[in-house]
Amino acid sequence: MSVLAWIALVSCGVWAWLLLGQGFFWRTDQRLPPAGGFPERWPSVTVVVPARDEAEVLPLSLPSLLAQDYPGRAEVLLVDDGSTDGTGEVARALAVRRRGVPLTVVSPGPPEPGWTGKLWAVRHGIGVAHARGGPDFLLLTDADIAHAPGSLRGLVAAAVAYDLDLVSQMARLRVANRWERLIVPAFVYFFCQLYPFRWVNRTGARTAAAAGGCVLIRADAARRAGIPEVIRGAVIDDVALARAVRRRGGRIWLGLAEEVDSVRPYPRLGDLWAMVTRSAYAQLRHSGLLLAGTVSGMALVYLAPPACLVAGLVGGDPAAAWAGGAAWAVMAGTYTPMLRYYRQPPWLALTLPATALLYLLMTVDSAVRHHRGRGAAWKGRTYPRPQPAPDR
Repeated sequence: MSVLAWIALVSCGVWAWLLLGQGFFWRTDQRLPPAGGFPERWPSVTVVVPARDEAEVLPLSLPSLLAQDYPGRAEVLLVDDGSTDGTGEVARALAVRRRGVPLTVVSPGPPEPGWTGKLWAVRHGIGVAHARGGPDFLLLTDADIAHAPGSLRGLVAAAVAYDLDLVSQMARLRVANRWERLIVPAFVYFFCQLYPFRWVNRTGARTAAAAGGCVLIRADAARRAGIPEVIRGAVIDDVALARAVRRRGGRIWLGLAEEVDSVRPYPRLGDLWAMVTRSAYAQLRHSGLLLAGTVSGMALVYLAPPACLVAGLVGGDPAAAWAGGAAWAVMAGTYTPMLRYYRQPPWLALTLPATALLYLLMTVDSAVRHHRGRGAAWKGRTYPRPQPAPDR
C-alpha cells in the first residue's frame, strides 16, 4: 500500500476509536436530570454575575435572572468590574423596571496581582454574599447568559435530589450568521471531545470540567475547595473550578443546556478568533511540545481524511480513497448530533475539516500571541504569563 493509504487507514482507525472509546462524546443526551420531586425547604441562592463593559448585552440577559421563578430566597449580585460603558447604571435601571429577584450592584476595584479579572470579580461577589450571612448555593453565571424562568429552580432541584456539589450547563451559544454556524457548534463539539460529559458525570472519575456560563455550586463545597482563591490565576477558570471541587471529593455534573442561552453576538470571524485564541494555548499548558502534537494530531484526524479521499480519487489509489472517505463519513456522523442540537442543517457536518483547519490556525496564533507577550486577555486585561494558584 502507498504512504497515502497508510495515513488514511490510521486516520480511519483513530475515528473508530473516537466513535466508541472516547466516552461517546458525540452524543448530546447529557441534559439536566429531572429531580423527580422538590425540596421541603428550598435552599437560598446568590447569583454572582461578573460584568465588565457589558451594557450592550445586559438588557437581553439580566431581566431573565430578575424574573426567575424560584420558591426560595434568591438575590443577584452584579459585580461591575471597572466598566467604562455604564454597565452598573444599565443594571440598576433594568432592576427598577422589572421587580422580582432583588439586584445589588457592587464594584471590587482593580484586581490584585496574580488574579485574572473575571475571577477577581467572582471573588468580590462571593465575599459580599458571605458577608450577608452566606447562601446555601452560589450560581456563577456570565453577563451574556439568559436563563428561562425555571432555570434556577431546575438547577437547585437537581443538585438537591442527586446530592451534587456542582451542577453546570453548557449554555447554547448564539448561532445566527455564517461564521457562528461554521465555528460555534464545532467549539462545543471539540469541548465535548476533550471532556466527555459521561466521564465528567461519573462518580470518582478523573475527568472534571464545567461550563463557566452557568455553574451552580454549594457554598460549603466552594469553601472546602478554596474557590476562587485556589484558581485565582486560571485562564480556563471553569475547568479549573470543577477540578478543584472534585479534588476535595465533590460530586459534579455537566451537560448541555435547554433553558440557558448566550446572547452575545459574534458578527465577524475576528470576534470568534479572539474568543478561541484567548485560551487555546493555555489549554495546552503553554507547552510547545503539546502544541506540536496537537497540530499533528488535528492534521491527521481532521485534515487527512478529505485530502486522502481527493488524492486517492485523482491519483488512482483506491485504498487511500476508501479509507479517507470512511474516516470523513465517521467524522461527519459524530458531528451531526451537535448540529441537530444547534438546529443546523446536517450537511454542515461535511465542513468540519475546514472548521478544524481554522481552529488549528487559531491555536497556533494563540501560542504566537503568548510568546510575544500578549498572552491571554479578558475584557481589555492581558495576562502574559500563567499565574500559578496557591497549593492547598
